[in-house]
Amino acid sequence: MEKIIGRERELEKLSDYMQSGRSEFVAVYGRRRVGKTFLIRSFFKDKFDFYATGIIDGTMEEELEAFHLALVRYGFKGGKATSWIKAFDNLAALLERKNRNRQRRLVVFIDELPCFDTKRSGFLHALDLFWNGRASWIDNVYFVVCGSATSWMLKNIVNNKAGLHKRTTHTIHLRPFSLGQTEEYLISRKFHWPRLAILQAYMVIGGVPYYLSLLDPKKNVPDNIDALFFSAEAELEGEFGRLFKSLFKSADTYMEIIRLLSTRKEGFTRKEISVTLKVSDNGALGDMLEDLEQCDFIRRYNNGQNQNGGIYQLMDFFSLFHFRYGAKKVTDEHFWRNHLGTPEQNNWYGLTFERVCMWHIRQIIRGLHLDTIAHEYYSWRSKESSPAVQIDMIIDRADGIVTVCEMKYSKDDYSLPESEYRKIVRRMEVFSQETGHKGGVQATIVTTYALKDNMYSEISPVAVTMEDLFGVTGA
Repeated sequence: MEKIIGRERELEKLSDYMQSGRSEFVAVYGRRRVGKTFLIRSFFKDKFDFYATGIIDGTMEEELEAFHLALVRYGFKGGKATSWIKAFDNLAALLERKNRNRQRRLVVFIDELPCFDTKRSGFLHALDLFWNGRASWIDNVYFVVCGSATSWMLKNIVNNKAGLHKRTTHTIHLRPFSLGQTEEYLISRKFHWPRLAILQAYMVIGGVPYYLSLLDPKKNVPDNIDALFFSAEAELEGEFGRLFKSLFKSADTYMEIIRLLSTRKEGFTRKEISVTLKVSDNGALGDMLEDLEQCDFIRRYNNGQNQNGGIYQLMDFFSLFHFRYGAKKVTDEHFWRNHLGTPEQNNWYGLTFERVCMWHIRQIIRGLHLDTIAHEYYSWRSKESSPAVQIDMIIDRADGIVTVCEMKYSKDDYSLPESEYRKIVRRMEVFSQETGHKGGVQATIVTTYALKDNMYSEISPVAVTMEDLFGVTGA
């Protein structure tokens, strides 16, 4: 199989669990297309004692048939089960037989687990009985389950309150690649792009491995984007709907939330989402927002250290691009190339660069050499000033100093103009006044290349650049 790129931390965990000397129940979850199945199949080199995968939108009969065929493939000789309790009983019998005089691990992998849980099928009760009553007693079972329907995985496996409560021994949340991991992946596929080009592609499709695999090393970034989104047979046409329908059973409301969040850079409060979309501000809305956050589509930030309420902001690059351009059904097959250098495209890159920086907060902290100092980071929105002040990234240090990060995308060294200098000064002043902060407040410019030395650059004694964003792996 293809070499695994950028998943060193997850591979180390899987290896540690393998050596634990006890039965393990590992749940791997994350958004669709992020590489969950590839990670597990590559780690175990497809050497499973049982492997089955669910059928998307399959009936109970079809799911049981698929499970039975997998049992037969791995040596089961009995008849097909008509219930999940019997199907898992068959699996337990197969494993117990394989375990006789066996020293190595018994590896069981069930992929797309949520698909098996059809309406009134009793699947979860049967899974509970299988693990608690049979499999966990075989002390060398390594049981791995995956699922793209993240909300189902979190509710029914990771945070289950019934029979499977706290039965998973480990969970792995597989996230999209960082810029550094994306660069490593593209290099492995014979790309020779400079880092600015990688950054520009990242601001459109993010670090989702499947989307990155669709890029053509023989084309530049604009031509790749045109091929994926605007050509006559664009590979990602219709992907937004497929993506959400594979993740959530009531996909339409989730898509409406994402559409709404795409319209405002600073995000919406939960109450604002409820009022605008005319949906009840109840537990169901809270669950949907949590699902989207766990799938890495959105982030929730508190207004400073205040834990009340929260503001939700769209962080998924593919979704941002879809609603800005893809959903408009552009007919120009070379739309992105034909808009190179236009204010519209430059504004897009400027907006999205801020999201890239927020996704790489750890790298920024490392670039500022603050990783050895206790700190908190958050976004902040003023409540009293007019016009309101929004600060996307604040690093609050234990030594009493607050660092206000200003993100500026540029295709060359960035020269801070007087107008931006004044805006930064005002943001710092409003922050100090409204929060009552008594310590120092500093500014840091985060940009692509260098910060040019001029009469206003002194406001940022240290600048963070694109090199820092690429420098440390991990989201």
